Amino acid sequence: MHVVVTGASSGIGEAVAREYFARGAKVTLVARRRELLERIASAGASRAHVVAADLSDVDAAWAWLDEAERALGPIDVLVNNAGIQIVKHAEDTDWSEAERLLRLDLHAPLRLTTLLLRRMIPRKTGTIVDISSMAALAPTPGMFFYNAAKAGLAAASEGLRGEVKPHGIHVVTVYPGPVTTELEAKGRAAYDGGAAAKVPAGSPEVLARMIADAVEKKRPRVIYPRFYGLARHFPNMT
Repeated sequence: MHVVVTGASSGIGEAVAREYFARGAKVTLVARRRELLERIASAGASRAHVVAADLSDVDAAWAWLDEAERALGPIDVLVNNAGIQIVKHAEDTDWSEAERLLRLDLHAPLRLTTLLLRRMIPRKTGTIVDISSMAALAPTPGMFFYNAAKAGLAAASEGLRGEVKPHGIHVVTVYPGPVTTELEAKGRAAYDGGAAAKVPAGSPEVLARMIADAVEKKRPRVIYPRFYGLARHFPNMT
């Protein structure tokens, strides 16, 4: 199995890459920081391929997909994980920062998905994993653009599942609540001790196992920590 993980240099992406290495998969790791990727790739040895790329760059070439398949074979699983977060009042957010977030958190995964579907559909096999957020189900004040991007990704992901199922393609939509990562720590600190800064956090390693299991067992979605599953029915509770 060949798995592509974007945003693989830290946090959830790193945990997913390591989980798949542990399961014997081949993994292409994609992120901006090559030195971090190479450190993580050492866990997979010959089963690893490193791509240093900024997916928020609108002019970025996508030739690395061909390079990854030449290195490790056809891509079986795409994990759209790369993302950034802005915790700031909407009117105080610099528009260039907002556009970069939308490109990375929404446009890039949609673009990657369409490119890989063209390869997966003729083979009648493949899985797309979209790492959305609980912000898609229970939007958090102070994350105007992040809420929009993750809600957009979740809606696209949930709708795509039925569209591609007849072609043998599976889609997993992932809704993490707070998970202990560098990104989560920065977001929590930005709330400066408010209620949003005190919610419980999960483990990226546990989430990674749940994601890999969902791919294997063809489950439609993952919500973690499980407590946040209530938000699907009572979004104002979180």
